[in-house]
Amino acid sequence: MRLFTGIALPGEITGHLSGLIDQLRPTAQLRWSPSSNLHLTTKFIGEWPEDRIDEMKRALSSVPVPDPIYIQVRGFGWFPNPHSPRVLWVGVHASDGLRDLARTTDETVAKLGVATEKKPYSPHLTLARINGPASLLDLKRAIAGLPSDELGEFAVEAWHLYLSRPGPSGSVYTRLADYSLTQK
Repeated sequence: MRLFTGIALPGEITGHLSGLIDQLRPTAQLRWSPSSNLHLTTKFIGEWPEDRIDEMKRALSSVPVPDPIYIQVRGFGWFPNPHSPRVLWVGVHASDGLRDLARTTDETVAKLGVATEKKPYSPHLTLARINGPASLLDLKRAIAGLPSDELGEFAVEAWHLYLSRPGPSGSVYTRLADYSLTQK
């Protein structure tokens, strides 16, 4: 099983991003993210034995509740950089609670043998992947011509353990467990 933890987006934010993807899609031949897959990853776990899923769920339930998490979705960027892009993303600007959640989740699953993160946590929402040579001039112009790069904000109430299954048109994500941020 391929697992990760993350935060689901509220319908309003998903709707804004879906409309944005529909608007930008004709400008470049990229592998655009399906709106149903848009989420904010807090920890990529990777392959995990199915017979140990309950152990993972129990461990994650012990992650301390961070301070409230408030998220603003705004701005665009490229990984690894704008000159040799592989990913188009939308920025996530959040209160310190988001980094705390990512850090404590990383520390918790490390006790189960999951590799710790080597890079600093960089929250973002992946809009598209660039798999090969692609003309991005029209896409960059379209982004520059948007009336605003503000796509919404929300308070996070829960985070989730997800299963990622590869499919013919991209991965399919299934929630396996929910963890409240409003009580403990």
